Amino acid sequence: MRDKRSIYLNTISIPEAIFNIKKVLDIQLKEEVVPTHMALGRITSRPVYAKYSSPTFHSAAMDGICVRAKDTFGAREGNPIKLKKGKDFLYVNTGDPIPRGFDAVIMIEYVQKIDDEYVSIEKAAYPYQHVRKIGEDIVATEMIIPQNHQITPYDIGALLSGGIYEVFVKEKVKISIIPTGDEVLDFELRPKPAIGQVIESNSMMLKAMAEKWGCIVKRIPPVEDDLDKICEALYRELESDSHIVVIGAGSSAGDKDYSRRAMERFGEVIVHGISAMPGKPSILGFSRKYKKLMVGAPGYPVSSVICFEKLLKPLIYHIVSRPMETRPKIQVMLNRRLPSKLGQTEFIRVAIARVGKRYVANPLKRGASQITTLVNAQGIIEIPENVEGIKEGSIVEAELLVDLSLIENTLMCVGSHDNILDLIKNELMKLDNPIRLSSSHVGSVGGLVALNRGSCHFAGSHLYDPESGDYNFPFIKKYIPDKEVAVVNLAIRHQGFMVKKGNPKGIFDVKDLIRKDVVFVNRQRGSGTRILFDDLLKKNNISPKDINGYDREEFTHMEIGVNVLSGTADVGMGIYAAAKALGLDFIEVARERYDLVILKEFLEDPKIKALLKIISSDSFKAKIQALGGYETTLTGRFMEPRFVIGDS
Repeated sequence: MRDKRSIYLNTISIPEAIFNIKKVLDIQLKEEVVPTHMALGRITSRPVYAKYSSPTFHSAAMDGICVRAKDTFGAREGNPIKLKKGKDFLYVNTGDPIPRGFDAVIMIEYVQKIDDEYVSIEKAAYPYQHVRKIGEDIVATEMIIPQNHQITPYDIGALLSGGIYEVFVKEKVKISIIPTGDEVLDFELRPKPAIGQVIESNSMMLKAMAEKWGCIVKRIPPVEDDLDKICEALYRELESDSHIVVIGAGSSAGDKDYSRRAMERFGEVIVHGISAMPGKPSILGFSRKYKKLMVGAPGYPVSSVICFEKLLKPLIYHIVSRPMETRPKIQVMLNRRLPSKLGQTEFIRVAIARVGKRYVANPLKRGASQITTLVNAQGIIEIPENVEGIKEGSIVEAELLVDLSLIENTLMCVGSHDNILDLIKNELMKLDNPIRLSSSHVGSVGGLVALNRGSCHFAGSHLYDPESGDYNFPFIKKYIPDKEVAVVNLAIRHQGFMVKKGNPKGIFDVKDLIRKDVVFVNRQRGSGTRILFDDLLKKNNISPKDINGYDREEFTHMEIGVNVLSGTADVGMGIYAAAKALGLDFIEVARERYDLVILKEFLEDPKIKALLKIISSDSFKAKIQALGGYETTLTGRFMEPRFVIGDS
């Protein structure tokens, strides 16, 4: 039986892919006429020449009197010259035409009124003083803007001033996007996905990106994984007025990846696979018959974005003869090690904040399906194909995705995950001067290490020391030995076991976890929850080897809960708020203190002051309590060593 899978052509670098497709790309945009006042952002198809001069007459540039400069010669302080209205001068306002015979304007503040007929001056004027001459700004017949120029708001003003009421521009690049897949549901129908189904969203994300680049984009309803149906949809769009047709998903090498085969029915595939991650399965092809660019965008969201940003965007700008704008870049310190593979360029989205005197970058999740990394990223780090990873603490270049002012106004939190951080994030953004919160969930120990390194403003921590019965302080002494910190309580929270609604496996305490029919999911090493769970095992003389799933790790309470909800695990340890949010049952195991550990040097930072003010407010405490599983008797209070929860 013949293998029906698509086979990758040789993967090539992004610059090589663009070069190869440009060699065959033959798309000619038509010329159209648009009203000047509606031409913002359009690309001129021919140079534009002024029809009229601006100004069209000599005009006064100041309020005052117009005079003949030669009549004022000799005027000086102590030796004024007397001028007669109508004969020697006339009053003018800014913008008034200069009457024939006059050639200068004296500002009104330098004119002494004698009576209704006479004035005197003590300073001579020179010819064309404070006079805007004909054509001072624009001279009729001169070129205002050249061909292939993107029209700005200022251009519109200049064009209208020169009497240009319509301009010749290139038509906008038109794009059709065809999402495909048996599992995708049309979002326009507002579906409720079942197991194995996803709501199709890539097409609208890609549509918005291309519209931002000045394109007109049409989205086709999803087409199922059927080669003939995909070819039919592709044929219709090639026959349309679109210049580019994008097939969404189906660009890889699976037995239902039909994009390459569909494109080969109507043209030539030039690129199938780029040496980049994400984005590797991208396809570029050209139909000589229809003179259309064909694109196969990968199905995973981050991969499809890389395909659009790194391949399609440069080609769109090439088609309209528009130079690519460049994003600003800054040097950042990497908060975490980034391994990578030799032979392929990797694009890592990062959260960025200024911490002290340097910028710090937190790498976000790297999965090509992780659409939230697109939402939370402030920058991109590129790992070249000849580099095998970047060490933690390295200084690297980051391409900014947001304005630098937003980064300057960002708080960086590293440490243990808690749902309250989402509340804080929203409250900070509601301020008159909004503050962004970027949080990286690496566990309590990871947060303290980052704080000691100076790569975050504060850390979320709930580390329990069984020997002293204290929270956080013994670990602060260990991991932050040489810096002064303040410890502020965020909440007392309830930790326990999350199980499915109705507790079908009958799990009531830690001893039930050693049963062969129970699958557990754990938090990552270094997290406070993991330390608490390990202490619980020790107290009950249970070996981790007896727990089925002990080595399976997740980084947040919500991820633990989703494992239980989806049935990949029967039980996991986490906070009540996560269980409540996901509709799970909860068996309480412990009450614990979740604190924010802040470097004292940042306590005077306005952003930290705003944070502390929020968490100390009664209204915020009420929102914490509404989550369930929290106590706020200590919230906002500065903690001291050996303070036990019962002291509150």
